[in-house]
Amino acid sequence: MARINPLPASETPELEKVYSQFRRSLGFIPNSVLIMQRRPKVAAAVAQLAAAVWDPESTVDIGFKRLIAHVASRVHGCQYCMAHTAGAALKLGVDAAKLEAVWDYQASPLFTTAERIALDFSIAAASVPNGVDDELFGRLREHWDDDQIVELAAVISYFGFMNRWNDSMATPLEAEPIGVGQAHLAHGGWTPGKHV
Repeated sequence: MARINPLPASETPELEKVYSQFRRSLGFIPNSVLIMQRRPKVAAAVAQLAAAVWDPESTVDIGFKRLIAHVASRVHGCQYCMAHTAGAALKLGVDAAKLEAVWDYQASPLFTTAERIALDFSIAAASVPNGVDDELFGRLREHWDDDQIVELAAVISYFGFMNRWNDSMATPLEAEPIGVGQAHLAHGGWTPGKHV
């Protein structure tokens, strides 16, 4: 059960541009934003950061960035964001087999060496305490340039905020992400838990 209930989008019509952004990227307005709208500047700021993180002019593949977000969310234990990032990855063309193999990425032939190191970075950066050390960063730099590393760190950091928001608020998970979680994540221990 949600700790603070989402409000209908009609409660804050001045956020219509924010709502449109999420409808385009996810197909619906997430309940997290419908809770945030109580403070419109927070909802607008989150939307602005999301637009920068998911910039279509990024040099890191946007579908792979969703896998980075998915892994960071799992490290944080956020079922809500795990389902959202999985669904968005699939919408962006990430093969379901690759999504389902993400927790076996070190051994899976579906991942390149560069992707494996970026996923290692995601796990280390999302861990508490932070596990990024000079050795890992050096390996990351062998495959990703500085601009790309900034993009990867931005995704992980954005989900640090979103994971804590959704777990703290017990944000209720929407129907579409529940379906994605049940279809693609249940074998990895995903359950909708407190977010239904």
